[in-house]
Amino acid sequence: MAVKDRLSGNEAVAIALRQIDPDVMGAFPITPSTEIPEYFSQYVADGLVHTEFVPVESEHSSMSVCIGAQAAGARAVTATSSCGLALMYELLYVAASCRLPITLACVNRALSGPININNDHSDSMGARDSGWIQIYAENNQEVYDNFLQAMPIGEHASVRLPVMICQDGFITSHAVENITLLEDDEVRRFVGQYCPEQYLLKADNPLAVGPYDISAYYMEHKKQQAEAMKNAKQVILDVANRFEALTGRKYGFFEEYQMEDAQVAILLIGSSAGTAKVTADHLRSQGEKVGVIKLRVFRPFPMEELASALSHCKVVAVLDKCEGFSASGGPLFAETRSALYDLDNRPQLINYVYGLGGRDIHVGHFEEIYHHLFKIVSTGQLGERYIHLGQREA
Repeated sequence: MAVKDRLSGNEAVAIALRQIDPDVMGAFPITPSTEIPEYFSQYVADGLVHTEFVPVESEHSSMSVCIGAQAAGARAVTATSSCGLALMYELLYVAASCRLPITLACVNRALSGPININNDHSDSMGARDSGWIQIYAENNQEVYDNFLQAMPIGEHASVRLPVMICQDGFITSHAVENITLLEDDEVRRFVGQYCPEQYLLKADNPLAVGPYDISAYYMEHKKQQAEAMKNAKQVILDVANRFEALTGRKYGFFEEYQMEDAQVAILLIGSSAGTAKVTADHLRSQGEKVGVIKLRVFRPFPMEELASALSHCKVVAVLDKCEGFSASGGPLFAETRSALYDLDNRPQLINYVYGLGGRDIHVGHFEEIYHHLFKIVSTGQLGERYIHLGQREA
């Protein structure tokens, strides 16, 4: 039976962790993810879980704990943000290359410098090529639902990759929303037990984890990782189908909103999608054919599926909540532009970088973007392709 509650995104993750009851948590505080290990440590202290809670001296160490535990055959979790994720950088690659399906709650926050504790996606996007599956949430319900789906995805025999569940710092992590929880026994049945085929404590079959990999083998192992990321696409959909059967809540690689006959569209990630949808509804009421695509899964990137969803549009604005410093646009823009390349009739594409360091974006901004897209349609003039939205001098 579903349980109704009012929770912040951080509370929702902590409750999901309590329901899953992982074997080990490596924990080090950093704003705005600190509440997750705080709430969960109380569950540990109260005896509501059997988790070995390991407080450490840095985020680098918390990921080291998770790597050691997962390699030994345990289910390991952690949470972090911003510079904490950056401090884990070396070990993110180790976890993925060792095929250890650790689950990490990433509460997105701007990276220094200058120092900033507010939301953007520069932390997780900086780790986009580390080999981790990345799934993003718009709201608190999605944060909870995504976390429950993470372990069945990452631990699948054809995948065995770590999973990063991302939510927008302070926007979803601390704001309180109505949320529907599953019963504890439903969660445990859905997530299942972690039963790795090989692990360090399996005495009858000794193995090494993370040894030196000479050039005669290294490339083959990277190919195996690449194939695992490809395999994750189908597993993500299969797990989502199981989740829909259990809850009625449907998930995929992305959500299409008002896209059936959209001439222009906005593509973006995270909580700002809610504001984009409100704007789309308002403009639809005035007869404007606008749509929104909210990307949920960034790794593996759903290239073919996204190209198909955008193929009938005339112009699309891709919104990046981080800077790529490529001098030609953000990472979501680059990925999307590549995805559209093989279309015979592809839409024009422009990039807006927005929300850096918590800079606000509101309905008026989205209306401005849509009007810009229609101007491109009517004039045929693309103009500047790489734009920073909300700059004071503008």
